[in-house]
Amino acid sequence: MELGAFSISLAVADIRVSKAFYEKLGFSEFGGDIEQNWLIMKNGEHVIGLFQGMFDKNILTFNPGWDQDASERADFTDIREIQRRLKASGIDLIEEADESGSGPASLTIVDPDGNPILIDQHR
Repeated sequence: MELGAFSISLAVADIRVSKAFYEKLGFSEFGGDIEQNWLIMKNGEHVIGLFQGMFDKNILTFNPGWDQDASERADFTDIREIQRRLKASGIDLIEEADESGSGPASLTIVDPDGNPILIDQHR
């Protein structure tokens, strides 16, 4: 099962302070809108999202259909297929994608240690 691009979405207290910190680590702005309190930053293949006031915990994020540069992949596992496989393997879903739909959708699961995992398909 191909989950797509990986990043970590960080719940930050002050997006400008966090942006400056990660820039010192070699990350640069890749996407987002600081005025809307979210940024995507990249250092080589490593991608982090900075999100101020949008959620309580850091989230592991996968994007089916994207590579690490947010470019569309020709072949990928659709989120609805991922969801079916997760359910079949006994993983409980916190939020589900509409299985009758197509295109963009998301689902959320939680690992055994309470870490949220977002699978977010944009196409």
